Amino acid sequence: MLIPVESSNIAAVGYEGSVLTVAFKNGSVYTYAGVPLTTYQALLNAPSKGQYLAKEIKGKFPHTKVSS
Repeated sequence: MLIPVESSNIAAVGYEGSVLTVAFKNGSVYTYAGVPLTTYQALLNAPSKGQYLAKEIKGKFPHTKVSS
């Protein structure tokens, strides 16, 4: 289940079984594997979801493009 978030770039995020799903406003959907629950919670609480994603998640966890 994806939760809508306030962001200029991210439409919604979801988390299940250490897999983070990020749906972008351009229609792309990515999953990131092995993400700790605390990292997901920090993303939800970050003032800038996009900046947090870029700094703390991208490049640190394996990702898969689900759709574009």
